[in-house]
Amino acid sequence: MQAKPSSKSVNPGSAEDASGLRMTRQRQGVYRVLLAERDHPTANDVFMRVKDKLPHISLATVYNCLEVLVEHRLVRQVNFEREPSRYCPNLEEHGHFHDQHTGVIHDVKFKPGVQLGDVLDLPSGAVIEDVEINLRGQLSLA
Repeated sequence: MQAKPSSKSVNPGSAEDASGLRMTRQRQGVYRVLLAERDHPTANDVFMRVKDKLPHISLATVYNCLEVLVEHRLVRQVNFEREPSRYCPNLEEHGHFHDQHTGVIHDVKFKPGVQLGDVLDLPSGAVIEDVEINLRGQLSLA
């Protein structure tokens, strides 16, 4: 499966994105945090970072902003079992590797030319419309 760049993009300083979402000051601040440090933060991480620029923002507002950004496909919500949701601004098709030793989540790109149908036994006629691949393990120390 070839990675495709997203057609959606937004300038965090602009009033609207390509989907017509009105970028309020709070949404701009949250989106800027996600773009600045692409480490798959939780909502609480985003809240702690955005408070520097928007000291009166609440955690509930951060959750609402993240929800709207996900709904408008400006960021992806990444879920690992029994852990808080994390947020990823990388909109290309990719997976995530969670290093359980360090807690770091890495973006995992598909190798060029790889088709998921070549490695998965899909039902006849299946058409893949979206991909969410989350892997867990540890990076070797070597």
